[in-house]
Amino acid sequence: MYSKDQASQLKQAFWTAFGQYMGPVMSADGLRTNWINYKTGVKHIYFKMQADNKLASIAIEISHPDAELQELFFEQFTTYKTLLYSTLEEEWEWQLHTTDEYGKTFSRIYMELKPVSIFQRGDWPKLISFFKPRVIALDEFWSNAKYAFEA
Repeated sequence: MYSKDQASQLKQAFWTAFGQYMGPVMSADGLRTNWINYKTGVKHIYFKMQADNKLASIAIEISHPDAELQELFFEQFTTYKTLLYSTLEEEWEWQLHTTDEYGKTFSRIYMELKPVSIFQRGDWPKLISFFKPRVIALDEFWSNAKYAFEA
């Protein structure tokens, strides 16, 4: 078991390493991108990568505070499901209106990898191999679909 400080340092070390690994990779639009803190440019829509001691996940998260608008965004993504799946080359899980540990409602489209631990350096290659192609594919998808969400 790690102390809170050790756990924080290991997480930071992984994300720093991942960021350095992804640094030379350009976005679908040919621009430098902060892959870890990916900016969709649309308020309340985020691409999130997370890892802990049990699993890793990558997700499109919709966090609009208005549940009806959140559902509208979610439905809008369903109209792009074919494009999303063809870009990702796999099907993801869809979850409308779930809550986080703070009681905040959000919706997400996600993929998980189990069992892996960000605290085991031996799992880092698996984590990088999981995140890299998916975040690049999300960027490619978003390059084509984002305009429909900006209005």
